[in-house]
Amino acid sequence: MRTVLAVDGGNSKTDVALVGEDGSVLATGRGAAFEPQSAGVGVAVDVVGEIVRRMLGPETAAPYADHVAAYVAGADLPVEEETLRDEILARGYGRNVVVGNDTFALLRAGASGPSGVAVVCGAGINAVGVSPTGEIARFPALGKISGDWGGGMGLGEETLWHAVRSEDGRGPATALEHAVREHFGARTVEEVSLGLHFGDLPHLRLHELVPVLMATAASGDAVARSLIARMADEVTVLAVVALSRLDLLGTPMEVVLGGGVLTARDPLLSEMLEERFAERAPQAKLVVADVPPIVGAALLGLDALGAGEEAKARLRARFHAMA
Repeated sequence: MRTVLAVDGGNSKTDVALVGEDGSVLATGRGAAFEPQSAGVGVAVDVVGEIVRRMLGPETAAPYADHVAAYVAGADLPVEEETLRDEILARGYGRNVVVGNDTFALLRAGASGPSGVAVVCGAGINAVGVSPTGEIARFPALGKISGDWGGGMGLGEETLWHAVRSEDGRGPATALEHAVREHFGARTVEEVSLGLHFGDLPHLRLHELVPVLMATAASGDAVARSLIARMADEVTVLAVVALSRLDLLGTPMEVVLGGGVLTARDPLLSEMLEERFAERAPQAKLVVADVPPIVGAALLGLDALGAGEEAKARLRARFHAMA
C-alpha cells in the first residue's frame, strides 16, 4: 500500500500525518513552527524530519512515504514552494514531493471537492482559489507591502493603536482603551506600548487582543465595530477577487473560511460577512472548516495518488473521530 506524508506547517506549530492510500491514518505528530523565512529552509525542513522520527521511532530512515504533500506557511510564492520542494527531495523524505501554501490545504479540508476559494485569517490573512478545471488564483500575502490588511496580528496592532490614541487624545474615545489596560493588567495603554518596545511584553501577545476587540465591538463601541467591519470587507474582497479572476463569480462555489479569527465564529463578524457576500457574491456558499488543515494536506496527497472517494471519506471520518 502506498503512503502519503502530509505536512501542515504553520507559524505556531507543524502537524504531520502518515496516511495509507486507503485513507487509514497510520501515525500523527506535532512539532515546532515551520518558519523558513526566519529560521532558514533547512531548519524548517528539519522540523518535519524530527516529528517523523518521534512518530515512527528514532531508527526510522528516509524515504518516509511514497508521496510528500507539504502545505506550509512561508511558501507564499511559487519560487518559495520550489525551493522547499527541492530541499525535501534532497533529504529523500519521499519519492514524490508537492509543496504548496497552507491555504490550499485549508481549501481542500473545508470544501466538498478540490475546487473553490479559501480565505484564511489567522496570524495574517491570505486567500487562494482553484477552478474546476485547475486554474489557480492567489496573492503574494507578504503583509502590508503586498496590500494585505488584517489577520490576528493586524487586528491586535489596530486595537492597540486606537487604544493609545483614545488615551492620549489624538483619536476618538473608545472602550478599547479600558479593555486593553484590563487585559494586560496595566495602569495605562502607554505602559503596554513601552512593554512591547523594551521587549518585556512579547509582540506575539498582541494576537490576544482579537477576542478583546470582538467583545468590545459586541458591546456597541463604534471604533471596535469599525475594525470588525473592515475585517469583513477584507475577507469579502479577497474571495470576490479570487472568484472574479477565475470567472466564477456567477457560479455556485464554496468559500472556505479558516484561521482562528474566522473559526471563532464571532456573531458580529459572521453577520457582516453574510451581508457582504449576499451583496457581492450571492452564488458563494460560506463554509467554516470543521477539520484541521492537515486533513486537507492528506486529501491533496490522496488526490495525487489517485485514491478513491471511499479512502478520502475514511480519512475525514478518522480525523472527525480524533477531534
